[in-house]
Amino acid sequence: MELLKHLQVNGRISNASLSEKINLSETPCWRRWKKLEENGYIEEYRAVLSRSKMGFSATAFTQVTFSSHDVDLTDEFEAIVNELDWVQTCHCITGSVDYLLQMVFRDLDEFSERINIIRRIRGVNAIQTHISVKEIKTSTSLPIG
Repeated sequence: MELLKHLQVNGRISNASLSEKINLSETPCWRRWKKLEENGYIEEYRAVLSRSKMGFSATAFTQVTFSSHDVDLTDEFEAIVNELDWVQTCHCITGSVDYLLQMVFRDLDEFSERINIIRRIRGVNAIQTHISVKEIKTSTSLPIG
């Protein structure tokens, strides 16, 4: 598990550095690393881009409610949302709304255009959006032992 802790912080760490940090020789360290990849504990490696440097000045959290819980409608919604690169996360949730989307946008005009795209999806009955004024914490790290 110590190996995973270090990889979550720095996925580009060399095997030599990692083996030193977890106090294990390089060959067994590499084998454990590869085994974790093969067994699906490590899903992917990627770069995390700066939203502000990429021109995205704001984040919105949008709650979407459906007129009915027809499987065809929700499947269609999920397929459409999966194709929208500006929707960063989409969760099907419990409670008075059906989905919670996290979206990024450059300005209010772009935000308005994107909300209209969501609004036009078949079956969408209501939308409520909250715009973030300050990001306190963002993390993809999972708690490990």
